[in-house]
Amino acid sequence: MCRLFGLHAGPRPVRATFWLLDAPDSLSAQSRREPDGAGIGTFDSAGKAHVAKQPLAAWEDHAFAREARDLKSTTFLAHVRYASTGALTMVNTHPFEQDGRLFAHNGVLHGLDQLDQRLNKLGVMDLVLGQSDSERLFALITAETRRADGDVGAGIAAAINWVARDLPVFSLNFILTTATDMWALRYPATHPLYVLERDPTAAPDPSAPLDARSKRIRSKSTELSRSPHVLFATEPMDPNPGWRPMESGELVHVGRDLAVTSTAPFPDAPARLLTLADLEPTAAASQQP
Repeated sequence: MCRLFGLHAGPRPVRATFWLLDAPDSLSAQSRREPDGAGIGTFDSAGKAHVAKQPLAAWEDHAFAREARDLKSTTFLAHVRYASTGALTMVNTHPFEQDGRLFAHNGVLHGLDQLDQRLNKLGVMDLVLGQSDSERLFALITAETRRADGDVGAGIAAAINWVARDLPVFSLNFILTTATDMWALRYPATHPLYVLERDPTAAPDPSAPLDARSKRIRSKSTELSRSPHVLFATEPMDPNPGWRPMESGELVHVGRDLAVTSTAPFPDAPARLLTLADLEPTAAASQQP
């Protein structure tokens, strides 16, 4: 399945080094599990979003994902894609940018024709450049955020409640970020999503740098060795016991000052909850752990 990683460093930009394919297993094993895309989103000192991404089809060079990238930002969003909907192209590769916000998704939803009708009605179909369900979900959130006068939390709640009521859903896990705020949703309980509020000053070794890694994403930052920060990830990325699995339906918001709030504004489960058996073979394969 796709891998998500979000890092909020607080009000001051910090440097972090990213690797997007950091698996320790053999090349022969990797060749059977190469991703379909990889990307990193950041913000510059003026708050402008920047995205570096590449559709990593089997015939393309995978150097983009394997080489380290040194970046500076207040928030970071990384994604490794295993395609469920949409071709292996740049426009279908995460993160996506809309209205100065960045978005990455892990999951599948059906009923895209109905979703397109909704996007057309809301006047945001022009935001959709590719074929993926993820970009369409983001466009719906963007439309509802505009209708809520820029209140992203309200936009997320309106969009996800509409999807949960009207569309077949397998998973809607995502991270959405600006330069100052980050939101993460786990819904429903199909896939895990974890959050860690990391305070290095309270750790046994307060001088230890951040070194978070999974099978596909790694982030390292010496600048975060003494300042608090918040992480989101598809799986715990270090031995820190503070990693907490988010609840199904939980929406977590991290503000500029790293204040963390949690709400659950959604029904217990979507009205039409999909299983792996309901998905096309390619989509089903992309959602395996």
